[in-house]
Amino acid sequence: MNLIYTDKMSGLMRIIVSLIVLISLSSVVGAQSNDKLHLVFVTGDEEYRSEESMPMLAKILKRELDCEITICYALDSLGYIDPNNKWHIAGLEALKTADLMIVFTRFRELPDHEAKFILDYAESGKPMVGFRTATHAFLYKDDPERQHLNEAWPIKVFGQKWITHHGHFSDGHGYLTSVDILKEGRKHPVLRGVEPFKAYSWLYHVQGKGYSLSGNSQALLTGHSLRSNYSENKKFPLDNPVAWTKTYTGDAGKEARVFFTTLGHPFDFKDESMRKLAINGIYWALGLEKKIPKKGTNVTFAGEYNPNNSGFGQKYKKGRKPEDI
Repeated sequence: MNLIYTDKMSGLMRIIVSLIVLISLSSVVGAQSNDKLHLVFVTGDEEYRSEESMPMLAKILKRELDCEITICYALDSLGYIDPNNKWHIAGLEALKTADLMIVFTRFRELPDHEAKFILDYAESGKPMVGFRTATHAFLYKDDPERQHLNEAWPIKVFGQKWITHHGHFSDGHGYLTSVDILKEGRKHPVLRGVEPFKAYSWLYHVQGKGYSLSGNSQALLTGHSLRSNYSENKKFPLDNPVAWTKTYTGDAGKEARVFFTTLGHPFDFKDESMRKLAINGIYWALGLEKKIPKKGTNVTFAGEYNPNNSGFGQKYKKGRKPEDI
């Protein structure tokens, strides 16, 4: 509001105009304090179709939370979604105003100015959620100054690095992991409405045999490998955590809530319990656990979800540009 005082104004009129200005400013501040939550999804993996599963979750969240959504994709030079482009994710500047960062990337080698948005957000003290390959979100092979992002960064932020898994076995053509609720996690709000289910994701190893989840990680779900390259008496057990909560304290000195799951095959999200796990986890990270109903959040699809199967190379859907959510 631009108001101009003139010499012809009476003293009373000046007071009235000043009050109008103050009331107007107060209403602006009030509007800002009621701004919608801004959720930013950082996608970019060439195997698990995060460019399809994360927009599906985003549509549910927009419906349920009436929030603002930004989805950052790996794009080619013409602006088409290309998860094989490990060197670019568009739109990461949106993290400057994000209330939550959701990461589903794999072995990215981003330039400094792009990676900085992710790293700065992680140090801000604001909450984070990670899916599956965020345990190996980055891979800088020939850059000694950034190699800590390959393993040390995901360990401290998300709870674990990439170690190994139990094998693929006909991706997407059969269940590979049986998911159950750990006794100590049964009353956790993230698990409201979540029932034991079977997943297409092959089990990741994150704990045991010399490895452990970092910090104050609290495992909620356990996975049992239904098919494995390893036998029980060898190095990696057939049972491992597949979802946990933790906190991470960054440079801001504030404990940020973190929810993580090593599940994330595109077909996993067809299961209602998997979607409830994901959406409940996002609510919890945002500090909205009181809004999670006893039977879990409403995770009915907000549109079609028919993702391509997992796989490398050219198995993603071609000719797609980012869509409005």
